Amino acid sequence: MSHGKNMRLCPALLISAPASGQGKTTVTAALARYYRDRGLRVRVFKTGPDFLDPMILERASGNPVYQLDLWMGGEEHCRSLLYEAAGAADLILIEGVMGLFDGDNSSADLAARFGLPVLAVIDGSAMAQTFGAVAHGLATYRKDLPFAGVLANRLAGERHHRVLAESLPPGLPLLGWLPRATEIALPERHLGLTQATEIADLDMRIERAAASLVMTNDTLPAPAEFAPVTEPRMQTVTPPKRLAGVRIACARDAAFSFLYRANLDLLGALGAELLFFSPLADHTLPEVDALYLPGGYPELHLAELEDNRTMADAIRAHHAAGKPIVAECGGMLYLLESLTDVHGRRAKLLSLLPGHAVMQERLASLGMHCVALPEGTVRGHTFHYSRMESPLAPVAWSEGARAGRRGEPVYRLGRLHAAYLHLYFPSNPEAAARLFMPDATRSGNAVN
Repeated sequence: MSHGKNMRLCPALLISAPASGQGKTTVTAALARYYRDRGLRVRVFKTGPDFLDPMILERASGNPVYQLDLWMGGEEHCRSLLYEAAGAADLILIEGVMGLFDGDNSSADLAARFGLPVLAVIDGSAMAQTFGAVAHGLATYRKDLPFAGVLANRLAGERHHRVLAESLPPGLPLLGWLPRATEIALPERHLGLTQATEIADLDMRIERAAASLVMTNDTLPAPAEFAPVTEPRMQTVTPPKRLAGVRIACARDAAFSFLYRANLDLLGALGAELLFFSPLADHTLPEVDALYLPGGYPELHLAELEDNRTMADAIRAHHAAGKPIVAECGGMLYLLESLTDVHGRRAKLLSLLPGHAVMQERLASLGMHCVALPEGTVRGHTFHYSRMESPLAPVAWSEGARAGRRGEPVYRLGRLHAAYLHLYFPSNPEAAARLFMPDATRSGNAVN
């Protein structure tokens, strides 16, 4: 790509690995804090649909973290986010998803599309010279992939580091390493990492990781070039104020926290006023026109949710008044008659949506989906361990991005929209606006 007058230059690294579980989030957080402590403005992104890793990375970098996904958000949306970051940062870090080449829109695809140098994180804890073979394979598997080097994770010490460094072929540098240490590891649970707000010593863990990071080459990567979004497509970036004057209450606490920053930004760009509340701690809703119940971990807070009857009454009254509710995954489970956790504990919940759900030990559904709603076609993803049964007939079924994936049902009850699917609002701003519009202002044709 040639230099243009509107191009922005900024050093950048896409941090990937041979597979999941190599420690990408720990390394990305350590790098973000390492350079932030040296006075650099660091912006971090996460590849793919993920709510938990960004919580950690926001704490490490001190800045909001957004998703970059070529299928869910589209190339121009990703380009816009990167261009904006390049104008405000000294360094851009992007944590990849799964292994470098995994998936139909892989981390490698993203790196190649935007010219992002790849830093491969490899767990060297059980390796010696084979480390070099794995690194060589990652660096040479695709010829169109800019490759910055390798970072070794979970090493026994300096001697181990030397063995791994000597195994690398010429021209493939080992840029740094992290020791194996329980005090810097990030705790996990069934949906991934534990939420940032639940890790009492998270900042200390990040600081220890940054302090433990041994950078054999402390020079920032060469600047990558970031192009602006082309003018004819700017409508996807700056939508009209379809929600001007609309007040939306968004649940946000330990039970409901799976929120895309881009979703909230879009609602604000559409003109909505966002207010946040806690179904765990608050006893009433603010005065609002619409309600957003995102996913999270309601199964870990059954007693508190069951006991908060005044909040249940307030949400039922909101629905009875014909006001919009958008409920996703855990937010949908909260509206059911009951939810049973993996230990068999059953809680009576809002009984707004007929049906019951039970948490499973095994994953029930995972993948990218799109769904044709009356408001328009929206993309998103599903990731849940529960199974739900409802006598209510779905109004639509989602369709997996990969053929053969089981779809997810979408339920409607008045102005209630409920589904397992986590919608990515920037994939269709007009449809997102129509989901939250009060009936008095909900007009016009759906836009696909």
